[in-house]
Amino acid sequence: MKYISTRGSAPALDFEQVTLAGLAGDGGLYLPESWPTFSADDIRALAGLSYVDTAVRVMAPFVAGSLSEAELRVLCEAAYGRFSHKAVTPLVQLDHRQWLLELFHGPTLAFKDVALQLLGLLFEKFLARREDRITIVGATSGDTGSAAIDAVAGRDKIDIFMLHPYGRVSDVQRRQMTTVLAPNVHNIAIDGSFDDAQALVKAMFNDADFRARHNLSAVNSINWARLMAQVVYYFYAAVRLGAPEREVAFSVPTGNFGDVFAGYVASKMGLPVARLIVATNVNDILHRALADGDYSQGTVIPTATPSMDIQVSSNFERLLFDVGGRDGLALAEQMRGFEASKAMRLTNAQQEGASRLFTSHRVDADGMNLALRWAYEAAGQVIDPHSAVGLAAALAADDLPADVPVVTLATAHGAKFRDAVERATGVRPSMPARVGSLFDREEAYTRLPATYEAITAHIAGLATARQ
Repeated sequence: MKYISTRGSAPALDFEQVTLAGLAGDGGLYLPESWPTFSADDIRALAGLSYVDTAVRVMAPFVAGSLSEAELRVLCEAAYGRFSHKAVTPLVQLDHRQWLLELFHGPTLAFKDVALQLLGLLFEKFLARREDRITIVGATSGDTGSAAIDAVAGRDKIDIFMLHPYGRVSDVQRRQMTTVLAPNVHNIAIDGSFDDAQALVKAMFNDADFRARHNLSAVNSINWARLMAQVVYYFYAAVRLGAPEREVAFSVPTGNFGDVFAGYVASKMGLPVARLIVATNVNDILHRALADGDYSQGTVIPTATPSMDIQVSSNFERLLFDVGGRDGLALAEQMRGFEASKAMRLTNAQQEGASRLFTSHRVDADGMNLALRWAYEAAGQVIDPHSAVGLAAALAADDLPADVPVVTLATAHGAKFRDAVERATGVRPSMPARVGSLFDREEAYTRLPATYEAITAHIAGLATARQ
């Protein structure tokens, strides 16, 4: 399997190279040269398989040439053996049509664990082959940071620097990052938004000298390996609800577009996805882009769903590339215009291509609270605010055929956002025992201005020199 950049100028790479590189050298994102496809019989054969067995079958085409199926299985068994539920990503029925796909049974209580537990092991395996080391730089709006840190803390040949927006993540999210005191873990709180943090990370990757000197790699969803791992749970859920004989719709709370793009990949592979509902909060750049073709950056508004407080969605570029004819040079020009002006219009081909599968719904604070209460009162489920945004969008999707089940991706445990859940439902979620005494641990992080000079000087002073 070879991978190409959305911007058309970087060399094609294999899976191992793409995993370690993260962002393409031309500033684009990597995608498979062509989509592997599963027949109806292939999908039918997934029925009754464990999550690990499903993961091996779904991911095998993507890793071909870099990992054998036996090697992939060992990594999957290790990654998903840390989850607290035997199904890894279990389905919960809410009513005759609505379902939750619980993605928060990993060690940091968020869907990011599903991909990042595997990514940490992939890094370790590939670095051992090369006798090399990497410096991971990442930006987090809350959950990626803790999941990535948990996955690589204490691992040889890896330093990780995670940027989060100061004061804009929940106390649980922050402590899950800042109480990990492994010597290779470095937390940075920036005076700015997640978009500022994400821009700084991209700037570091685009600085050829800095990137080479520290051998940068990525854990954000710009890294293809992370997206690949998320494709699995779409297959796992859909097969349990009747695929391939039955179509399934998914509602996905999203800010950076990675989680819902994984659903698009599943559809391209042959999974019968009736619709992908993109659920945004009031930071609605994705809703505006999908509804009206208006991809223009606004000011980030802090909300009770901080992981969605994003106005530049990195993975949207992958969709624009794929539905717009896979013209990398044209997309590079389009993205340069956006980066300069902070606004762009989708082309007719991009709008029409996206509309075949995607719809979107904007959910404000009242809509989120109503969904939190509905889940608790109607179905006895205490969900988190991000999942509630997804559920609100799912409940609003009244134009789907009556026999199509709607699965909302439950992206985090309610205990990560205890105050917001309690305000809406009157119930304060308790922290699962597996998290331990989070609020009794010492914190360590560095607060810095959101400037390239300050961040890169800090990283250069702490990163282990490349041998």
